Amino acid sequence: MKPGIRLPEVTFHTRVRDEAVGGPNPFRWEDKTTADYFAGKRVILFSLPGAFTPTCSTYQLPGFEENFAKFQDLGVDEIYCMSVNDSFVMNKWAQMQDIKNVKVIPDGSGEFTRKIGMLVAKENLGFGMRSWRYAAVVNDGIIEAWFEEPGRCDNFGEDPYGESSPETLLAYLENASKPVAAE
Repeated sequence: MKPGIRLPEVTFHTRVRDEAVGGPNPFRWEDKTTADYFAGKRVILFSLPGAFTPTCSTYQLPGFEENFAKFQDLGVDEIYCMSVNDSFVMNKWAQMQDIKNVKVIPDGSGEFTRKIGMLVAKENLGFGMRSWRYAAVVNDGIIEAWFEEPGRCDNFGEDPYGESSPETLLAYLENASKPVAAE
């Protein structure tokens, strides 16, 4: 992916809290599309190999959550965390991480991840097909800036992290918000 490319149209199968459902599991299914998440907004989308995994749970998701106000001050409306996990897993992970601002998007079948070319095999770790770690600034469904970890390939032996960190995106947004000096 690269700046200027429109995100693929996909339908995500999500579970949303609905007290009208009642009972011990007050959730209902709600399909959301790429347009539902991205149309008319400037957002950060970051994707990672899996919910509950060490780097994702210790650094990446908490870092975006902790810096949410800074991102808003720099013109970001929403922050989305995507993974090739189902809605049950993503919702439970967000709850366990006490996430209040970042919204999770379940790409359970990996359709979105495949369509943007970031689906990789991770059989070497027992994961199956997962997302390569990346982040993007997306403006009205079009990629404004793209941050991909190096080495993307199937069964890569490491889990690089840095290019898609909250700090990297903050630096990009801070630089992009500086006025251009008059000549």
